[in-house]
Amino acid sequence: MLTIRGNRNRLCDGVSRRDFLSIGSLGLGTLALPQLLRAEAAQGVSRSEKSVIMIYLTGGPPHQDMVDLKPDAPAEIRGEFSPIATNVGGIQLCEHLPRLAGMMDKLISIRTLVGSDGRHSSFQCVTGHTFGSQPQGGWPEVGSVLSRLRGPATAGIPASLDLSMHMEHLPYNLPGPGFLGQGHAPFKPTGPSKNDMLLPELLVNRFDDRRQLLNGLDAVKRNLERSGFPPGADAFTQQALDVLTSNKLADALDLEKEDPRIRERYGEDDPKILPYSNKGYQAINSKFLLARRLVEAGARCVTVSWADFDWHGANFQHGKKVLPKLDEGLSALVMDLHERGLQDDVTVVVWGEFGRTPKINENAGRDHWSRNSCAILAGGGMQTGQQLGTSNRHAEEPIDRPVHFDEVFSTIYRNLGIAPDQVTIDDLGGRPRYLQDKFQPIDELI
Repeated sequence: MLTIRGNRNRLCDGVSRRDFLSIGSLGLGTLALPQLLRAEAAQGVSRSEKSVIMIYLTGGPPHQDMVDLKPDAPAEIRGEFSPIATNVGGIQLCEHLPRLAGMMDKLISIRTLVGSDGRHSSFQCVTGHTFGSQPQGGWPEVGSVLSRLRGPATAGIPASLDLSMHMEHLPYNLPGPGFLGQGHAPFKPTGPSKNDMLLPELLVNRFDDRRQLLNGLDAVKRNLERSGFPPGADAFTQQALDVLTSNKLADALDLEKEDPRIRERYGEDDPKILPYSNKGYQAINSKFLLARRLVEAGARCVTVSWADFDWHGANFQHGKKVLPKLDEGLSALVMDLHERGLQDDVTVVVWGEFGRTPKINENAGRDHWSRNSCAILAGGGMQTGQQLGTSNRHAEEPIDRPVHFDEVFSTIYRNLGIAPDQVTIDDLGGRPRYLQDKFQPIDELI
């Protein structure tokens, strides 16, 4: 294994945040990834260039302050924000989302998202299943499913990456590969898991920044090129080692290689946007840009947790700061995908685990509400410029076209070229499990 030992307080990625490459989940110590890739090839798994960017708005975003404002409701329901027109007639968004309003033709707003199991957790948003329905080992998140079914699309780029920050409320952190095992865990190029960073015969006592780390990995690559891969290593072993020895992943993660004008469009990172941001709830807009760079480089799934919306108090005070930053970063991502011709290949999903109460509480906040919530979708070759669902006068519940969490997941898989009600993955007991078998893709978007 390649162990990186260094200063615990300085983990620089050379970009502006304290991130670094964590490689332990690849299972290189036992060549788990090559073995799995070999098995997948033997099964004739098809290839696809489609991908998904999952943006998880932790804590439950307030649907009635973002996409389903009720200006005619009583003051204790409607709150402080006003709706504004979008560039699609009849559709409105919050006044603090003007950029998204100006590109509504490239978006889908879901105002009646139902089926939340009410858990303060990322689980349902990234697996498409309720927490209580789990088989032994747990349901895998979507990136792990894609890793299992498709494998890496490009040598040197993991199939799935998790750009999320480590969050103090542990269930917010992504659940991982579940019963698929650590060989399909998302690659995490951020975070504190430096003990996992190991390759045979390389020991580095200290790295002050990521540039030195890359120099070390380049040395490994040169040694492998000079002496060849280990005896007995086949193409699948080489594919696994490519993650460490190729420059592709490092290049995709290096924002210094990005056009400064594009970087500026995404806006400045705000690591102190909320009073409790030091607990992992930061508005790091550059991660939206990293997500685009990674899918463009070949990643199949990139997940980003962003800020926090669990505003039991000061809902509007926080919203005035957080929503404009989301507007800035998300609009830049969608525009970027369109300018690069990726709008049919990359599905963007933006949501949280539930909505917020219609009535504002005594602390000027909104509490948990699982009967109705919202989502914003883009790309994936979907029919955009739509608003799905109508809620009742207080945004409590749908009065027409409820859209279930599972429908969204079926749509994601459909966009990726996978029939979720036909494809199965085996759980730990060897029982085949359908990816989704209750809900079909959303007809209006196909």
